[in-house]
Formats: sequence, C-alpha cells, structure tokens
Amino acid sequence: MLWCPSLPYNYNLTLSFSLSSTVIVGSRLWPYAAGCVRNYAVATEQKDEGSIAVRSKQAQQFDWALSKLDSSVRRTGRITRTLLLRIFHDVSRAGYPSGNQALLLLRSCGSLLPEVPLEERTELAHRVWEKLQELGAQYDASHYNALLKVYLQNEFKFSPTDFLAKMEAANVQPNRVTYQRLIAAYCQTGDIEGASTILGFMKNKDLPITEAVFSSLVTGHARAGDIESAKNILPVMRGAGIEPTPDTYVALLIAYAEKGDMDNLKTTLEAAESADCSLMDRDIMQVIFALAKAGHQQHIPEMIERLRHERGFVPDAMNLCLSLITQGQEDTAFLILMAFPTLQSDNFNDPNLGNFFLRHCISMDTSLEKLIRYCKGLQESSLHSSPLSFTLYCALEAKKTGTALELMKLFKEQELPVRPHYFWPLLVQHGKEDNAAGVVEVMKSMQELGVSPDVETFSNYVLPVFPSREAAQQLFFLVPAVICVVKSICVKFLFLFFQITELLYKDERFSKEGIKPAAFFLYNLMDNMTEGQVQAQEDKLRSFFNQLHTQNITISMNLFRGIKNILVSYHIPELCIVMCLTPLCVRQGIGTKVLALENRLAELKAENKPLNIVLKQIIQTLSAEENLQRALELKQQHEQDMTVGAYATLINLCCRHNNVDEALNLKRELSRMDSSIALDTSKYITLVKALALNDRAVDILKEMKEKNVVMNDNSITTIFHMLNAVAAKGGAGSIRRLQDTIFTLGLAKPTANLCSPVVTAYLDSNDVPGALEAALECQKRYNHLPRIHDIIVALVERGDTDLLQKAMDFVSQERGEMIMLYDLFFAFLQTGRYREARKIIETPGLRAKPGRLQWYSEKCIVNNQMEALEQMVEMTSKLFECDRDDMYSYVLRLCKDTNNWQKAEAMWTKMQEENVIPRERTLHLLADILKSNGQEVPFEVPEVKPHKKMFSLPVSAESRVPGFKLTDVANSMFIITYSKKDQVKDALEKLKSMLQLDHVPSHLAITRLVQALGNHGDVAGIQQVESQIQSLGTRLNLSSMVFVNNTALAHIKNGDVESAVELLEGIYTSPDSTSPSMSFVFRKVLEGGNDRALDKLSAMAERLANHFACYRPASDLFLQLLDMDKVEDAKFMLAVSMRVCVCVYGPKSCEPESQYVFLDKDLTSAKALYEQMQKEGIVVDELSLKRLAVLYRNAGETAPFPEPPVRELCQFYTSKVKRNSINYPCDVISSWKMENILSF
Repeated sequence: MLWCPSLPYNYNLTLSFSLSSTVIVGSRLWPYAAGCVRNYAVATEQKDEGSIAVRSKQAQQFDWALSKLDSSVRRTGRITRTLLLRIFHDVSRAGYPSGNQALLLLRSCGSLLPEVPLEERTELAHRVWEKLQELGAQYDASHYNALLKVYLQNEFKFSPTDFLAKMEAANVQPNRVTYQRLIAAYCQTGDIEGASTILGFMKNKDLPITEAVFSSLVTGHARAGDIESAKNILPVMRGAGIEPTPDTYVALLIAYAEKGDMDNLKTTLEAAESADCSLMDRDIMQVIFALAKAGHQQHIPEMIERLRHERGFVPDAMNLCLSLITQGQEDTAFLILMAFPTLQSDNFNDPNLGNFFLRHCISMDTSLEKLIRYCKGLQESSLHSSPLSFTLYCALEAKKTGTALELMKLFKEQELPVRPHYFWPLLVQHGKEDNAAGVVEVMKSMQELGVSPDVETFSNYVLPVFPSREAAQQLFFLVPAVICVVKSICVKFLFLFFQITELLYKDERFSKEGIKPAAFFLYNLMDNMTEGQVQAQEDKLRSFFNQLHTQNITISMNLFRGIKNILVSYHIPELCIVMCLTPLCVRQGIGTKVLALENRLAELKAENKPLNIVLKQIIQTLSAEENLQRALELKQQHEQDMTVGAYATLINLCCRHNNVDEALNLKRELSRMDSSIALDTSKYITLVKALALNDRAVDILKEMKEKNVVMNDNSITTIFHMLNAVAAKGGAGSIRRLQDTIFTLGLAKPTANLCSPVVTAYLDSNDVPGALEAALECQKRYNHLPRIHDIIVALVERGDTDLLQKAMDFVSQERGEMIMLYDLFFAFLQTGRYREARKIIETPGLRAKPGRLQWYSEKCIVNNQMEALEQMVEMTSKLFECDRDDMYSYVLRLCKDTNNWQKAEAMWTKMQEENVIPRERTLHLLADILKSNGQEVPFEVPEVKPHKKMFSLPVSAESRVPGFKLTDVANSMFIITYSKKDQVKDALEKLKSMLQLDHVPSHLAITRLVQALGNHGDVAGIQQVESQIQSLGTRLNLSSMVFVNNTALAHIKNGDVESAVELLEGIYTSPDSTSPSMSFVFRKVLEGGNDRALDKLSAMAERLANHFACYRPASDLFLQLLDMDKVEDAKFMLAVSMRVCVCVYGPKSCEPESQYVFLDKDLTSAKALYEQMQKEGIVVDELSLKRLAVLYRNAGETAPFPEPPVRELCQFYTSKVKRNSINYPCDVISSWKMENILSF
C-alpha cells in the first residue's frame, strides 16, 4: 500500500542519540534494478564496543530526538525528511548504533514520509541500512521485516527469493512476519505463483496462515486480473475459521477501485457493514487514493461524501493530501482539502486552512496556473484569508526563485504591495554561494517590478557579496554613487553587549516597577543568534556570561530557562549552580525494657514519688509488645497514677485486641477524669473501627465532630477499610448509617472509595439491582459512581438488558458517552463477549484513553486474565492515539508473572506484524522472559545504560570499602530512580537517611519524589517531604507549586477532587498570591482522561477568571488543551476569556460599578474615584473595596472604611455566582496575552 494513514506504529521510545545539525540527501542516485536487493541484506559482525563514556553520551542525547519524533507522529501522523536525516546524521557521527535505533530509522523510511517521493524513500532506506551496517549494527529478523515493510510501502520492486537468500547468507532465520510480507510483495505485482511458493514454505514450517495473508491474496488475484478469485477469498477465509476483518474488505475495495468498478465497490461496502466490520475514515481514504492513482477521479466525490469526519480525520486527511501531491494528483488533493471541516469561528478573523497544501505544492514544483487556481478557490470559499501571500512566502522560503518572481508579478497585476524584504530570502541564498551574478539578477528583477531597494537590503544582503564597494558599483548600473556603510552581520561586539546589559540592569531609568529590560535584552540577544554563530563565538559568550556574573547581574527563572533551552538546542555546555544547604538535625530515639521500667516503678513507689511518667512508659512498651493482660493489671494496681496518654495507649491496645467493652470502660474513665480531653485522630479511628464491627460507632463519630478531631488521609484510608470490614459481614444498612453519619458530620468528604463499601455489601449478597441503585444514589448525592465496572459486569452476566440500559444511560448522562463506551467495553471483555467488545471499541470517533486502558490492563495482570488482556490488545490496534508498545508491554508483564515464554514469543511476532517499535524496557522484559526459559533471544538486547548500572555499585562499595560515603549526586540519583520505579517508600527512606547524614538532595530528586507521591495519592508523604525541606532553611530553588500541584493530583488520585479544587482555589484567592502556574495539574488530568476532575478544575478556572480577576488557571488550561489537540474545548475556554475581557474592549456596555476598576495601583486617582462614586450613589463592591484598602495599606495610610476579610469576600462572591446576579468587573488583560489568544 502506497499511502498509509497516520500513526502506523508507535514512536515513543527511550533510546539515545544526539540531534544537532542537518544533513541533506546527496544528489547521487544509486542504480537499483528491479528484482535486485544488492547487498542490503548482508549483516556484518559487530564491531568492538565503544567506551562507556561514548555510549553514555548517546543515551543522554537520543531521548530528546525520540521525543521530537514521537510528538510529530502523534500530532500529525508523519515526520519530516529533515528531522529524520538529522537523527540519522547524528547516529552515524556518534557510532555504535543499537539494534533499536536501526529499527527506528528503517521504519521511518516508508509511509511516514508522505512528502518524499517513493524513490527517494527507498534510497534513504538503503543508505541507512548500509551506513548502520558499516558502523556495526547487528541485524535480526525484525530489521529485515522492517526493510520489507518499507519496500511494500514504497512499491519498490525486488526479488523475494533473492531477499530470502540474503537472509540465509547472513545467518538470519525468517519468521512468520517475513513470509507474510514476501507474499504481500508478490501479490503487489500480481504474481500469484510466487506467492504460492512462499505459502508452501509456510506450510512446511507449520506456520499459521493469518488474515494478513488472505488480504494479500485478495490484492494478488485482483492485480493478476482475476477479480472473481479475489472476491472468493472471503468465503475461503470463513471456511478456514477466520472471519474477514476491515483490512480484508479494504483490500477488496481497493481492488474494485483500481478497476473503476463502483457497483461492486458499493456492494462490498454494504457487505462490510452487514458483517459488522465498521470501516473508518482512514479506510475510505485508502480507497480514494487507489481511485486517484488508477485515474478514476470521477468517482472520488462520491467516496468523499462517505467520510464521517471522525476524530483523527484532519491528520489522516492531511497525509492523504500530501501523498496525492507527491504522486502528482494535486487536483484530487484539493478536493480532499475542500472537504475539510471548517475549524474557524466568528472569533477567528484570519482563516488559514490549506497552508500545508500550498507549501507542499511549492515543494513539488506545481505549475503556476494550478497554484493560482487553488489560491482563488481557497479565498472564494473563505477557507484562507491570504492564500496568494502565503504561497509567495513558501516559494521564498523554498528558494524557488522563478516561482517567487512570477507570483510577485501577479501581486503587481492585482495591485498588491511588493516590498523590498520579499527579495531577501533570494539574496541570502546567492550570498551563501558568493554568487554575485545571481544577486545582480535579483536586483534587476526588483527594478523590473518597480521595487526600490532600501538601505537595509543593500547593506545586509547585497554589498557583503562583493569584495569591495567599488566592485559592487562597477557591476550595478542601478546603484547610486553613495552607498551606505556595510553593516557587519557577525556577532563581534560582545563587550559592547556587556556594557549595554549592565546599563539596562543597573540604571534606574530602565528598571522601573519590577521590569528588568536587561534580562529581556539578554534573552533576545541569544534568541536572534543562529546555531553557527553561537558555536563560533562560544569562548566570547562564556567570557560575556562571566562578566555578567562578576557584576552580580541576575535574571528571572523563566528567562533563565528560556536561555538555557536555546543553549541546549545549540549543544553548548550548560552551567551548574552549587548550593550550600543547612543540614537537618538528626532524630534519635531511646527505648527501654519493661523489666527495667517496672523496677524503676517499684523504687519510685517505695520512695513515695510520682509514678505517672514511668507508668505511662511501661504501658506504651507493653502496648508495643501487645501485652494487654499485663497492661490492664498495671492500670488496676496504679489507677490513681494513670495519665491521659496512658489511657489513650491502653484504649488503642484494647481496640486492637477487639476488647470493645474494656475500651469503652477506659474511655468513660478518661471522660470522668476530664470531659474536655480528646484522643488524637488515630486513636479515635481505631476505636471507631472496633466499635463499627459491633455496630456501636455512631456515638464516637459524634464525639469526634464535637471535639473537632482533624481527619487526615491516613484516617480516611482507615475508615475505608473499616467500612469494607463491615461490608464483609453483609450489613448494608449498617454501612449506610455509618456513611451518612460520617458525611453528614463532615468528618470526611465523600469519595469513590468511601462510597464503595455499601455497593460491595449488595454485590456480596448477589443483590445487583440494589448495588446499582446504591451506586446511582451515590452519584446523585455525592457525585461519585463507585464500583460501576463490577455492577455492569454483573448485569451483563445476568443478561438483564433493562437494568444495563438504565446504567448505561445514567453513565452517559453523568460522565459522557466516551466513558460509557469504555465501561461497556471492559464489561464485555471481562465476561468473554469479545464480539460485542469489538463493536464497542470500533465506534467511530472513539479515541484512546491511556488511563482507562492501563486500569483494565493492570486489573487483568493482577487477576491473571491473559485471554481478556490479549483480546483487548488486538482490538485496540486501530484505536486512535493508542500507544501500542504500552499495550504489548502489559501482556509481556503477565507473561513474565506466569512464566509463559511461548505467549511472549507470539507477542513479539505480532509486534512485528503491527510494525510496533518497542521501547528498551519492553525489549529487556521480553529478553528476560526468553532467557529465563533457556530460549534464544531473536534480537539485539539493548545495553543497560551506564547511569542505570551505577545504582548496583554503591551498595557493595559502602559495605566493602571502609569510610566510603555516597556523594549528594549519587544519593539524589537513588531517589530519582526509586521514584521512577514507583518505589516511593524506598525513596522516602533514602531522603531521610540523606538528611540525617547532613547530605542535601538535588532539586530534581525532590521534584521526582513529590511527583511520584502525587501519582500514588500520598498526601501525607508530600506534606512530610515539604516539612523536611522547609527545615533545611532554604527552598532548594523549588517552587511552592511543586508541592501544591502534586498535593492536588494526590487528592484527585484518591477521588477527592473537591479537596484539590479547594486547595488550588485557596492559592489563587490569597491576598498575596503571585498567580503561579498550575499547567502541570491540567496536563496530568488531561493525560489521565479524568473527565470529572477536568470538569471541576475547568469550572474553578472560569470562576477565578470571572469573579476574582485571576486569569492564570484559565490560560494554563487553554494552552494545555491546545497542546493536547482539544481544539473545541480550548475554544470554550477562549470564549470565557473573551467574555471576561468585554469590559476592557467595550466599557460602555458595562455597569457603572464595573467601569471604575481601571485605576488600580494609583492611590491618588483611586481616592478621587471613590469620592466620586459616593457622590453618585454608586455602591462599591467588596472586591473593589479590598483593592482600595490594599492600596492604602501599601502607602502606609489607614483606609476610611473597614477592610473586607478575604474569607467573607470569597463567600460573598460565591453566593453571588450561585444566584447569577453579579455583573463582575474585570481587569485589563495584558496585550501580549490577548494577541496570542486572538491569533489562535
């Protein structure tokens, strides 16, 4: 297949090499003959391994390149030739390519390059093969399979038998995927006899004949001219027990499309629909491509009408257009372009649909006549505001001099302005080549078009080409006698830049109201230098930065990150900052023995001294030893000496032993001692747990409320386990009473976990209707839907369609249709109804939700459900944005747990069939499974990166080398690694040990640890780390939002979205808030697919923008939605911002109260305005009074009115919003934000 839709395989790898410079394909073309594979299938022996330092550098640099590829493929379904060549160049330069790196590069030379002609793709693939082979890459069957796939996608003609011979010569055994693709190669040319030969090989080797082989045979028979045999393949498949899939029907549809047989094509479409094979937009696009290639353009509009514009339509359609243009089918591509959905709305005045189309037409040298026609069509359809201007821009960018000049002439004819700077790109190209004659020709063209070159054109782009001014004057008859002084385009005067920067930083004339133009000057200086200039001036720049450092010139953290990013992209060494931190005091504890304490107690009693302290210590020690009997005896003997702490410890011990009566007696004695005394939270929870098992906990819960006992996350977890213990006894009524009491008293906020035990009680008693009603009631009362998966599974097993429909309607209404579909999909998988599950997952428009897929995969792994997991992996193969490596890694994890190497090997074959590029972790996992079972590993196992090996060394070093101590860097790396592996307990222990040894963790180590705790929902752990870091006396240059954001995520992880919203809202409504960023929270919530949390956070952002003039959360959400390609949701957030800004751009439409907020930060004017408002009888709202009071306070004056408290202010506006009766004023949004928002 020549054209392939987006995301054909997963690119998200964790490999390593650098990405720094660009290399262009050479002009030499290699003479490939049909049927000749030359020496591209001969592997060489592995060269000597490079040094650890070299491989370590590769590992560090390659991750960034792969993230760029992954981002490009996920967003657009394609990569650019430039990016691929840069990566290939750096692999070649660094040497020692790994097998996975070679696999990545080879697989990138096919349909992922729709902008590259087929011949050039194949040439590039051969070039990659030869070069990596020369560098010592070891090729296995997966590499040969990848090369075969590239040949198929590029329609490269070769001899399959010669290919097999080359594999045999290289001692590489072909596998099932190899034979399948060789059959496809034969069938691509209509050679059924050759395909039969390969089929014979497969039968001799007892390899299964899969659906992919039958699909290839459909194509083979059709291209051999036997369309009836192609059609008969489908019943043959059914006879073999294989149901035709959408791929099979697409192969038959393409066969009819190539013949122009629309009647049979329509019949096949109907047959696919009746067979429950849902064809997606990308399938129809393949048929359109086949029609265009075969010259049947007259049928294409009819097929375009069948496109449903599903999710992912735009990137797939863009790639189809690019492939068509590359194949010379520009008119068909334009038809597809005109069928694009209109993304613009009234808020967007400059539509630009078709930029990619015009750019690629220029790149492929489309005729000027067609370009003009396309531009006219786009403009008349209001799809593009200025297509002709953009086309000229593309021609100049691509250095297409002839096309650019013709377009400029058209500009003149249409009375559009042609400016001098339009010619600069053409002049720059001649300047790089020192082509004075070319410059002269461009200048003549300027004169012909009536454009007068300005001073900048002469000085920057014309004169530098000539050795002297006299030489230029002799060649230019149009140049005046007086020519301006030539400007230098090189960065030479760094000392002058230093003086300018110092002046901007220190002179008060340029540094007012916290604005530091020096920092912006420095950033723009670096941003406007090219990579070559920066590398050439590295020493001078280092001197420049050193001078700034000696003068104590500083910049903000944001600008520092910006400059750092520029330097990193240019591969300039980074600077490290060493910080000295105050050590944390070491805590020590002292333990004593019971016997010694009892002896001490006897001595004190003999001396008639107080016994209470020692008695308490004995009871605590006995409690640790779980010696309840002895503790009660001592209490009975010395009751008059019992303290509150001793009673609390003893009550806790009784609860652990389920001695409820004694615990209540002790509690009553404690109350008689002092009725105001309250136990700590953990003691209360332990008492509640013991009493709940005996249905006597309500009174204690009420006492906890009366005494304002604070509940933390650990307490909530204990309550959850307590409720589950009651559920195990089957007491749904008791659980409901406890839940109602806990929630009504406000001891804990409702969460999914706390709501689930009542559903569990009904499910355990096989009362599924009762469980459903309980879950629906929880959703209505507390906005939580506990254990809905288990309820749906039970309904599916019972076949209760009425209740199932009721549940699905409710879920769809409350949480959205996509969540409902996933719930139903998982239920069908769980109950083995795979046909129904496939119908659900193939619903048009459905896209991958990684969080939901991971949840069910982990569930299958824990419950050892291999069949359901394997079925899910297969069904999601075409799911939009599904990470295929992740899906296969779940199966491999279960294979490792069950020691099933046969299944793991089968998964490896399927990964090759699907063209999945595995991550290193997946390859290591598969290699471990095969090696542990004595099987040969059929691929090169990636070398463990040096920084990972390092972690196995310090333990032995500490134990064997006297006095050996790990450095701060090594300890920090331990914390980072533990955090990445989700071993948060080990990470916390390492942090604690570091602080006890007066060691200081790195900024990154703390950040990774806090993020890991947030992922685990460990709020207490985050608070512990924060308190430990605060005790150091410095913030480690950490933003407070590291803890705030991850605490919010921890709450969300625990299902407590309300606490997260309350925490974040408190940050932004605080009087001294700096409006920090919460982009990290939005990104994680979006990536996790938590729609409920997103809805709550979106509402918070809108509320803060509308009623507290705080726009940071809304803008953070807006940008994150754009990054995630959620354009429609982003538009909604934009509409919120636009409504807020109406007061700025149209104050006349606002109420009088709203118009008086524009004099913020000007006390004198604000005083006068306040007096004027009082004279006019206008009621000043609380927020304006609060702002005015702050102005008075900052000026050291007393406000003539009481300052509204923050808490009451928040409550006031909350009530106003609920009644929808407030016309709230808004502040002026900064111009740069508005420009960026409006340009969206």
